[in-house]
Amino acid sequence: MNKRYIVALDQGTTSSRAVIFTPEGKLMASASMEFKQHYPQPGWVEHDPDDILFSQVESLRSAVRKANINPAEIASIGITNQRETTLVWDRESGKCLYNAIVWQCRRTASLVEKIVEEGKSDIITDKTGLIPDAYFSATKIQWILDKLNLHERAEKGELCFGTVDSFLAWNLVKGHPHVTDATNASRTMLYNLRTQSWDDELLKIFNIPRAMLPQVVDTARIIGFLDDEILGVPIPVGAMVGDQQSALFGQACFKTGMAKNTYGTGCFMLMNIGEEFKKSNNRLVTTTAWRLNGKPTYAFEGSIFMGGATVQWLRDELKLISSAPESEEAALSVPDSGGAYLVPAFTGFGAPHWNMYARGTIVGMTRGTNCAQIVRAALESIAYQSKDLLDAMAADLGSLPESLKVDGGASANRFLMQFQSDIMNIKIIRPEVLETTALGAALLAGLAVGMYKSLDEIASVWEAQDEFTPKMKEEDRNLALKGWQRAVRAALYWADDRE
Repeated sequence: MNKRYIVALDQGTTSSRAVIFTPEGKLMASASMEFKQHYPQPGWVEHDPDDILFSQVESLRSAVRKANINPAEIASIGITNQRETTLVWDRESGKCLYNAIVWQCRRTASLVEKIVEEGKSDIITDKTGLIPDAYFSATKIQWILDKLNLHERAEKGELCFGTVDSFLAWNLVKGHPHVTDATNASRTMLYNLRTQSWDDELLKIFNIPRAMLPQVVDTARIIGFLDDEILGVPIPVGAMVGDQQSALFGQACFKTGMAKNTYGTGCFMLMNIGEEFKKSNNRLVTTTAWRLNGKPTYAFEGSIFMGGATVQWLRDELKLISSAPESEEAALSVPDSGGAYLVPAFTGFGAPHWNMYARGTIVGMTRGTNCAQIVRAALESIAYQSKDLLDAMAADLGSLPESLKVDGGASANRFLMQFQSDIMNIKIIRPEVLETTALGAALLAGLAVGMYKSLDEIASVWEAQDEFTPKMKEEDRNLALKGWQRAVRAALYWADDRE
């Protein structure tokens, strides 16, 4: 049967999605399923592994039904995923021994502090490109092994560690391959970007046995075939890729200096820096953008922990809006935020501040501050944080990029995109297909089975839908940014004055 479709399994922080594309990048159908977030203690975030797996399988089946296609027409499937989230399971039974510890979780901050105090930070950054933080996987693995006294079993090879891509591959692919790709491995603090392999010195620092780690494979590579029981036919699984790297690929940022910003639960900016490993001088991290035919491409990355999740907070906790799209209407109903700034450091600061103890802060309020102004301040905070990332990247690169490509759910918010352009003073380009994270995984899966012959051919799939150009006066921009930096300093003071 003619292979006419490529599919992405997009396993995210709050939902699992499946998206079906044509080879030309046209979205045929998609389906998603939200699942429960678990907060056992303040600052802790967990997922039930069964919820992850069930929601992903059901989303795939639902998308195929919606598209009304024969599964035998699917050429290849790509997996893209929330990255640093950590799972440990029994190699024989496949049963997870603890809930998935989510990338947002801060429970291991004290373990990171200890490593920093021991002077290990420079070793970790030099090898991994990462700044030691509870965000990454290594201390999450360490915590599970210590908490459940599993070190001996891990040493014997009885346990498997995996990020979500690895967990899905184990459960969805025939033969239970224990694999991850180079993009996901690069988010663990255990993977040496220079050698593109697990690093014994790093494993010793975190006391993690090599026997529990997955095999690291190329980003586009057939790792096996989807289990027949899922869709009734075996389908090649041809890609595994972290969600943010997938979006960079889906945005066709194939040239050095090209950058994208994804507005999801968090907010993540990546810039292609080419085939040579470079460390940031401005507290960004370096990551593997993708690895094809054994050859890595690298990227600078800045992570904002609270992007779309800030809008969810407005909806679910403060009840200021009943749906995310309402935030745009509320923001446009007032001329400005009335001098109020929201710093959404609910789970700490990511780049470029990297403070695990910062917490959410609202400053500049007056007696007249109203709900709409708080909503506007929340949306503006996403743009301000993104501006901080772009400035850090520009400092490392030596110049601002000409434009920034955007994607993810909040990129549909025209107020936010215009404010983003205003505050950054560059052009913002929104693509025809906003599902660029899913598109990237699907395109990589197509590359693995020979559907595409080159990156240039893939680049021709990408199309722009809309552009936003700066309209703000320079003096207004500078004044707004000065207020934002004051607000950030207030949040950092709260974090640093803990004694």
